[in-house]
Amino acid sequence: MRKEKDFLGEKLIEEKALYGIHSLRAKENFPDERPFHIEWYKAIGLVKKSCYETYKQYSIAVRNTYTNKEITDNLIDEKIIDILIESAGEVSSGMHYEYFIVPGITGGAGTSINMNVNEIIANVSLIKYGKRPGEYKFIDPIEHCNIFQSTNDVIPTSLRICIMELLNVLEGKINKLRFSIESLEKRYRNSVRIGYTQMQEAVPTSFGNLFSTYNDALSRDWWRISKCFERIKVVNIGGSAIGTGITVPRFFIMEVINNLQSSTGLPITRGENLSDSTNNLDSIVEVHSIIKAHAVNLEKILSDIRILSSDLTGRNEVKIPARQVGSSIMPGKINPVIPEYIISVAHLVYSNDILISGLCAQGCLELNAYIPIIGHSLIDSLKLLIGADETVRSNLFEGLEVNTNLAESNLFKSPAISTALVPYIGYNNAAIIAKEMKGSNIDIFAANKIHNLIETKLLEDILKLDNLLKLGYSLKDIYNE
Repeated sequence: MRKEKDFLGEKLIEEKALYGIHSLRAKENFPDERPFHIEWYKAIGLVKKSCYETYKQYSIAVRNTYTNKEITDNLIDEKIIDILIESAGEVSSGMHYEYFIVPGITGGAGTSINMNVNEIIANVSLIKYGKRPGEYKFIDPIEHCNIFQSTNDVIPTSLRICIMELLNVLEGKINKLRFSIESLEKRYRNSVRIGYTQMQEAVPTSFGNLFSTYNDALSRDWWRISKCFERIKVVNIGGSAIGTGITVPRFFIMEVINNLQSSTGLPITRGENLSDSTNNLDSIVEVHSIIKAHAVNLEKILSDIRILSSDLTGRNEVKIPARQVGSSIMPGKINPVIPEYIISVAHLVYSNDILISGLCAQGCLELNAYIPIIGHSLIDSLKLLIGADETVRSNLFEGLEVNTNLAESNLFKSPAISTALVPYIGYNNAAIIAKEMKGSNIDIFAANKIHNLIETKLLEDILKLDNLLKLGYSLKDIYNE
């Protein structure tokens, strides 16, 4: 064991552990079992690597400008900076994550998160420097690893980078799902079915039309999410504690964003008003509301599929893949586990939206102390939706089948099809046929033979698939003129 101390006292740390006293205190204070998202951890590594690269540029500029040893002697040794750059690069690739012991939800505006990464970078660097973990007189978690940084600019900036990277992934997943549904739309474009309103049979439509509505909804999701980058790209790195840049050289403030752009390949930009970028998290609220809209669309789509494939309708027109055994007591039972999973995920996203909105409003004066749980919840929603889109595509829509012959047969037996006759024989006469169909359990052709309200040839023509599925009607169709 090694002994570490801060101004509160001393703690014993495992000899080879890469975390330190600040991380251990946080672990003891915050009993949350949820792990910190590795994607955010890696983004913090990227931000710190860019900070060290900028410091190196700053150090060179100072040495080239000033000969006063009092100035140059205060600079961190170039060898140490190079080691810090290397160590931060390892963090950005996910290395040493097992030593990140701060839980997903903490108090303190992210200070514990920042210090855990600082301690990991310090101790990894000490080993590279030929020293032992904890020998902070050589490389210190604050004096060296946090140079020209603050929790209040590193943590929000890294969160935005993490969000942008996950948004990129989500965009791709939505597109793949759209393409899968689009293939179903084309495949079943001319496959008729009964349309429903308020869970009751309504009018004829097609499966292609239904799938087209899903495709269009997901297209809007994709478009909205593609616009999220504009809302989230403004970062406050260099703003220090409250966005005023206190304790940070102007050279660093101006240059660090360039290094961060190069490191991430993302279209990030420094906020014009760094205090605003530090104080306000409304862009986070906006982004989450956009991905919530995607969750809403997913729930609606999967609720539809769950109903259409259920035994409740007795129609068996839609068949979804059997993914797993459905019961430990009822043999042969298969449940719609994918739709149920998606609906569950959607409601988790809704609850995260309430949390994020409420806590973003809790920002007090110059800072929002709740960014750890806000960030955790947003990343959680993004990862849930990424997984949801993937499983819906691969485990449901890729194997979904429509029994087109049965659907057509069911349509002609449904009183709902009588609506197609209204322009020709009027509502009341069409209602007579519908009532006969329902009461006698016969199809529309048999019902018309009983009441003879429309010529058989015209009825057959009206009920041709092309005529049923075309948009609206023309008077020429009715009066043959």
